[in-house]
Amino acid sequence: MDTALANIRNIGIIAHIDAGKTTTTERILFYSGRIHRPGDVDDGNTVTDWWEQERERGITIKAAAITTAWRDTITNQEVRINIIDTPGHIDFTAEVQRSLRVLDGGVVIFDAVNGVEPQSETVWRQANKYRVPRICYVNKMDRLGANLTRTIEMIQQRLRANPVLVQLPIGLENSFAGVIDLFTMQALHFSDELGAHPTIGPIPAELTDAATLAREQLVEKIAETDDELTLKYLSGETISNADLYSAMRKAVVANKMTPVLVGTSLRNKGVQPLLDAIVRYLPSPLDVPPVEGTNPKSGALTHRHARIDEPLSALVFKIVVDPYAGRLAYTRIYSGSLNAGAAIYNANRQRRERAQKLLQMQANKRTEIQECHAGDIVAIVGFKESTTGETLSDATEEIVLEAIDFPAPVIKVAIEPRSTADQEKLTEALAKLDEEDPTFRREVDPQTGQTVISGMGELHLEIITERLRREFGVQCRIGAPQVAYREGITRRTQVEERYIREIGGHHHYAVVTLDLAPNETNGGFAFTNRAPADKLPAPFVAAVERSVTNALQGGTLAGFPVIDLKVTLLDGVFHEMDSTPEDFEVAANMAFRSAMQKARPILLEPVMRVETYVPDEYVGSVVNDFGARRGAVQQMDVSGDGTRTIAAMTPLTEMIGYATALRSMTSGRGVFSMELDHYEQASDAIHERYLGPEWRRLYHS
Repeated sequence: MDTALANIRNIGIIAHIDAGKTTTTERILFYSGRIHRPGDVDDGNTVTDWWEQERERGITIKAAAITTAWRDTITNQEVRINIIDTPGHIDFTAEVQRSLRVLDGGVVIFDAVNGVEPQSETVWRQANKYRVPRICYVNKMDRLGANLTRTIEMIQQRLRANPVLVQLPIGLENSFAGVIDLFTMQALHFSDELGAHPTIGPIPAELTDAATLAREQLVEKIAETDDELTLKYLSGETISNADLYSAMRKAVVANKMTPVLVGTSLRNKGVQPLLDAIVRYLPSPLDVPPVEGTNPKSGALTHRHARIDEPLSALVFKIVVDPYAGRLAYTRIYSGSLNAGAAIYNANRQRRERAQKLLQMQANKRTEIQECHAGDIVAIVGFKESTTGETLSDATEEIVLEAIDFPAPVIKVAIEPRSTADQEKLTEALAKLDEEDPTFRREVDPQTGQTVISGMGELHLEIITERLRREFGVQCRIGAPQVAYREGITRRTQVEERYIREIGGHHHYAVVTLDLAPNETNGGFAFTNRAPADKLPAPFVAAVERSVTNALQGGTLAGFPVIDLKVTLLDGVFHEMDSTPEDFEVAANMAFRSAMQKARPILLEPVMRVETYVPDEYVGSVVNDFGARRGAVQQMDVSGDGTRTIAAMTPLTEMIGYATALRSMTSGRGVFSMELDHYEQASDAIHERYLGPEWRRLYHS
């Protein structure tokens, strides 16, 4: 079993939009024999972008899983590679996050012209959070303006990574013809149209000196990661390639080093060495630390190793409602094994489910299997309740794994069916979409009775409404986009509230003293207990924290969630006979609301980090437009191909409809990406819209 596990790679292909993820995945499938001819994004015939909207728009929207194999040239053993091709657009960041949560390694793709782009930084941070080892692939080396040196510098500076070149390009831009392997010191020329049979030969004479220097730097950097190799290097001994491969693999698995490869996937150059690097450096399930969780009954920390003889532990990371197969639960098996038809225990819900069928997914195709083991990623049919982020375990050896945190939606629209006959269909469809997508929300506005849906951006909601029409046959009307604001406070406040009452013959007694203070930007919510243990037992402290956490969901100004807040429980008084945890929940809620009103609350609006790519001749118009949108241009970079990258911070309120405006300003040649950076105090106009003209007096009182 260890041998089988050692020959598995669970990897994700991650990058900024349009860096070439899907094209690279197509070439990987082609060269590994999984498909007979590579598809093309522009032609709409790729394997992983199989969904109708993906092919029409030329972007990845849903993460797609597919399995292939590649023979390791060192061990001469076939390695199974489970690949997840992820979206690049920030609106679909949840697909990247949940994929990284269950993967063992990642291939991060960069555009050789644009280098590190905004979503590149986002996915890199997400990979850091889950400690996912990575290799880098600098794609599009044949493009005008391709600059490998600049890209490496951006990886070092923006991502704070340790990139190590294991290849040098042969030629650049139109003359890019192949790569030099700095381990074997041989040149690979990709001369045939499909690049299936690269020619291996000596390094071109004009590149010999550069390759020799790069090889020395490579050996030195690898030696620095291993004490034994350091001694060999300092003593002038020759270090074998086998030792270098082994040391680099250990460094990559430990996230101390990131190998960098180059190529142009669209032109079929450089992908086979990338496959070699995937099996050579990225970890197998045996190489990563055991998964960590807690026992739901005792709270004790528990570990599971990637072994078949350990108790079952698995994480549901994605739910898909398939029109043919029904409800599919995409699941990563961390330990143990599972057979089709077996009962399985959901440790989060403390309920049993049945795995009626096990499916190995190949994008939109599926193969039924009878069993799965540690290290496998499968889709399970038959679950009625288990959903994203929940743990499946052995009923006698329970474990709850770390859940997946998803960003909150930032934009919302009102939605209603075109006819009353469609109302029930709309409700059912929204429930299914809500179950599939953790960054999608649906709710009914208690004041207007309208159904409101929320998402990560205009494109996200556009895709949702298009799915309602195509998949569920629901014709609906959409209101104008609205921004999801937040609430915060601007000064520190202490409040004591007393809940001492007799209701229906029952006495209630709870006294709570809270301190509320603003937290730093993006600091989140922090709860601290400073009440003396003899004055307030633990169950009452837990009740206070629970009540405050729930109260954060709706502020006192306009009912928006409260963020960036520090709450300290300073004191409390209980009665031996009359106090219950529920009494302290009520008292804590009263104290929180009272303190919020006295702490000079304000509305907070989302501020987006926007990067716009435009031809040089349109730079002036775009910069002026940001000024009109209350934006602050922070940086302008020359990309090298006649375009510039304009980085700006702009309130989301002002960015609604920007895609249309940018197309108009740049004759359709400008593109942009946008992600949430932070929340800051909303403008006067926004406060007046929600609170009326009296808000200034309230704020300064």
